[in-house]
Amino acid sequence: MKILVIGGAGYIGSHVAREFLDRGYQVTVFDNLSTGREENLFADAAFVRGDIHDGKQLAEVMNRGFDGCVHLAALKAAGDSMLNPESYSVNNICGTISVINQAVASAVRCLLFSSSAAIFGNPAYLPIDEAHPKEPENYYGFTKLEIERILDWYDRLKGLRFAAVRYFNAAGFDVKGRIKGLERKPENLLPIIMEAALGIRKELSVFGDDYPTRDGTCIRDYVHVNDLATAHVAAFEYVMNNDRSLSVNLGSEVGVTVLEMIEAARRITGRPIPARIAPRRAGDPPCLYATSSKARELLGWVPEHSSLDTLIDSTWRVYTEAFDATGGW
Repeated sequence: MKILVIGGAGYIGSHVAREFLDRGYQVTVFDNLSTGREENLFADAAFVRGDIHDGKQLAEVMNRGFDGCVHLAALKAAGDSMLNPESYSVNNICGTISVINQAVASAVRCLLFSSSAAIFGNPAYLPIDEAHPKEPENYYGFTKLEIERILDWYDRLKGLRFAAVRYFNAAGFDVKGRIKGLERKPENLLPIIMEAALGIRKELSVFGDDYPTRDGTCIRDYVHVNDLATAHVAAFEYVMNNDRSLSVNLGSEVGVTVLEMIEAARRITGRPIPARIAPRRAGDPPCLYATSSKARELLGWVPEHSSLDTLIDSTWRVYTEAFDATGGW
């Protein structure tokens, strides 16, 4: 089968593309390389440099006869979305609608949509399941939820089957060491810890140590990016085999505190990793973690690489290699 991975040169997209390739699919990556990296491209996948906002480019590539399309091209910084909603409207809503419309026009059978735990907002209960109320606390989460709603309508009206895969916190790097391109301007905790370990950052900030958790810092659910990649393939195959759309949470079901992540990183890297306690950030709930029982039941999905040590070790190997290759940063 033929798969188009939009955003396939990015951090998650490259791992998804690699997993489809490993399973014997014919893969084409479509990416404008604004945040994706050329070193994340593979010789056994076709590559088209293009932009989803260019209707002619999008039509030209999608008309090549794909069975499925994975859409991972979106802005994703929750804080930035509150300051620049215009950009998120254009990229995450308008851009994705263009992809959806072209998928219908090109007779793509299944669209895999990169969604987010941000659609749920502050948890009403834990662990978060698919039935949890959907009340986003930031504009980024709103854009993801709106696209899920649009996809549901297109399923009913146009027969476009989809899988909305909702990530919690993606982390780690390919356990086989095949993907080495670092994210540009990372905002997630583990890459920031890596930069502090290497001295690229003087220190990192821990936003609040007085939450009602076991050590006072926030608890989050981290899933290894290889595990997310296998879930994409499983979700695509479920939709194709059952002719039925799917929305599913992807979490490790294990919450990790900020301090636990830092202490584990100090142990694995052997670096001091300076950290200071800073005031809480507005809108940060104390705990966020998911149940993946639906993914287990329908997809047979079990996160195999999402232990804390594997998350940190696979990331540290890529960061140290990049650091050594440049003789610094």
